[in-house]
Amino acid sequence: MFMSSGSRAKRNKNKNWVMAGDFCRRSQDFMAMLRNLSREEILDVLSEGLCPHCEDVIEARVYNLHQKFLHGESSDDVISPKRRLNSYAHTLNSLRSPQVAESTYSGRPKVLVTPSSINNKRSVFNHSNYEIPLSDGLSRSVVGNGLSEAQKELSRFGQVGRRKDFIYYEKVNGKETNILKGLELHTRVFNPDEQREIVEFIYALQRMGQKRQLRARTYSEPRKWMKGKGRVTMQFGCCYNYAVDKDGNPPGIIRDEEVDPLPPLFKKMIRRMVRWHVLPPTCVPNSCIVNIYDEGDCIPPHIDHHDFVRPFCTVSFLAECNILFGTSLKIINPGEFSGPFSLPLPLGSVLILNGNGADVAKHCVPSVPAKRISITFRKMDDRKLPFAYTPDPELSAIEPFVPPSLDKSRIRHHKDGINDNHDKSEYHAESGNKGFSNEDEFPPLGKGNSSNRRSQR
Repeated sequence: MFMSSGSRAKRNKNKNWVMAGDFCRRSQDFMAMLRNLSREEILDVLSEGLCPHCEDVIEARVYNLHQKFLHGESSDDVISPKRRLNSYAHTLNSLRSPQVAESTYSGRPKVLVTPSSINNKRSVFNHSNYEIPLSDGLSRSVVGNGLSEAQKELSRFGQVGRRKDFIYYEKVNGKETNILKGLELHTRVFNPDEQREIVEFIYALQRMGQKRQLRARTYSEPRKWMKGKGRVTMQFGCCYNYAVDKDGNPPGIIRDEEVDPLPPLFKKMIRRMVRWHVLPPTCVPNSCIVNIYDEGDCIPPHIDHHDFVRPFCTVSFLAECNILFGTSLKIINPGEFSGPFSLPLPLGSVLILNGNGADVAKHCVPSVPAKRISITFRKMDDRKLPFAYTPDPELSAIEPFVPPSLDKSRIRHHKDGINDNHDKSEYHAESGNKGFSNEDEFPPLGKGNSSNRRSQR
């Protein structure tokens, strides 16, 4: 039957209204379903069959949805680091009176500053009241309700992935040598929430450094004069000299120069790593260097100075990148290097450098693909301690966490600094990077599969 164009338009309009109504009803039904599901139930459906890295991404997004739909929180407050960083900038800019001021936003940490004491040589950033949820238990997890702190820590501890069997042979002094012996990679040590908080704290420190509110040698922001050169660095605990300086000091720790002490937040990170068997209690770091990379920045081939004892470690944030190892690393172009072994560094992971991996193989970071932050924690050689150094009681007598199911003899081996490889097979690196296998994506301690890991969260 013939239908006029006006009738057709009216019918299409009515059809669109019906479709819109159906969409609204479906959306409402979907939101109602979300409200009736727990975070763990949603996570279990969405992350089935995914690798642990993807599970972490899904978990963060599920948390955001859960907060938005169940509690009416703005998603910007949950997932927008930029918004929170702008809040930090506003807070720091407003602290101009001589009184101590404090700012709190969205239940977030506090920053205390005393501007009246600002000068180029003295530290005025009071780190002590910057509290961050670096508890050893589950962060922001429904599963955590009703669990003891020990149970929460056990659950998080069990999710840490550990790889200690890196192998790549090169000839060293005429002998075939595993140049990667001593390397360890621990993943999921810091979850996405904790990573965001740590990054924001580092940005706050950077702004203080730009305003000369940190000690002179604590903060360095060189001019970018060529590709890969000019990354921002901040050092705490000791002043380390990368090259001969204008005063003639050689590379190494400058014992008569003071920098800011380790902030409490970084000490919490150290305690976490020692408690969770990432670092041995016999080698607790008392200094660190923060590297803030812009896209294209790099670190050239080197072996860390022996003013620092082994092992030491690097924690990665913001963007994944590769680190290269080899006895001979080639510089191809500015920021472009080649080497026989390349290792990706996942976000929130801790790379331990020890043995041949620290002293035989050189390492470097080629130009990073995006903004990146790393923190390298190191213990100073007692013979090289700054003259004004005093031991920090907060970093003494840290006891490693002992899970109920973990054999005590293995804990004793770890406390003595001995790596036990359990019964893991070794992964050999031949013709490329076969030594680094992603088959199990750094399975957590224990034998749980992906569904078991989700049930523990």
